[in-house]
Amino acid sequence: MFKQVENATEAAFFNDIWTSVWKEKGYELEYSDQPLAQYVIVTPDGHFIGTSEINRFDPRNSSVLQAAALPGSILAAAEDGLVAEIDKIALLKPYRGKYLSDLLSSIVYFADRHHYRYFVSLLEPVFYRALRVSFHIPMERLGGESYYKGDYVIPVLFETNQMYVKMPMFYWLKYPS
Repeated sequence: MFKQVENATEAAFFNDIWTSVWKEKGYELEYSDQPLAQYVIVTPDGHFIGTSEINRFDPRNSSVLQAAALPGSILAAAEDGLVAEIDKIALLKPYRGKYLSDLLSSIVYFADRHHYRYFVSLLEPVFYRALRVSFHIPMERLGGESYYKGDYVIPVLFETNQMYVKMPMFYWLKYPS
């Protein structure tokens, strides 16, 4: 399950989880000023084990645009407020396989509730492949692998609207009741 971060205690768990995962992987820590939303992934017994963060997409200051050029149609959609950026995707090591669908669901849920059509992000190549092969995420690779703040990444454009519009095709999606 996932829930939006709503108080200082949940924010502390959120920050502890993503910074632990970033340090484990050797990434540089990068805090967000004003995220649109932060989610924590919670096990059925109440343990906080993962994070996802949604940020405004700013074409003038985007890590994705440092790694790739976006198509003009996506930049136009960004001007209309239809594009956001995914960050702080993290699951603690013991939970990485089992709770990935909850983490992905938090992202699609946000896009659905706030009418975002596209998300952009930088993904590890192995994670990119897992999303493509196991979850059949509609996404487009925007460029080749490049080194960014501690690891090789692939710039990606997610067509999130395709997931919430065609929700039955994505059997793994789990929205809160």
